Amino acid sequence: VQLQASGGGSVQAGESLRLSCTYSGSSASYPPINWYRQTPGNQRDFVAAIGGSGMTLYAPSVEGRFTIGRADAKNTVFLQMNDLKPEDTAVYYCNSAGQYGQGTLVTVSS
Repeated sequence: VQLQASGGGSVQAGESLRLSCTYSGSSASYPPINWYRQTPGNQRDFVAAIGGSGMTLYAPSVEGRFTIGRADAKNTVFLQMNDLKPEDTAVYYCNSAGQYGQGTLVTVSS
């Protein structure tokens, strides 16, 4: 599976961003897709996931602020991030079937 994350940028605390993950090469119509994030010197941390059935799962730190879903565009999963906090600053990656795509940087300033 090949994946590409996009939509990152620089925002102020309390603002929103919408990330997109475009994927290809999956044999499944709706493959499970995960979002992870990483800050310098730290491991990648789980953020959110959507299963083939549409079931979703969130890290406690983003529950209620972030929403993962399948976009109308084919082979695209979004991560809607609301009420962003400085601690959300990281490079965000999408993941599926053990593969990571190129990340997108999110910077939140206070």
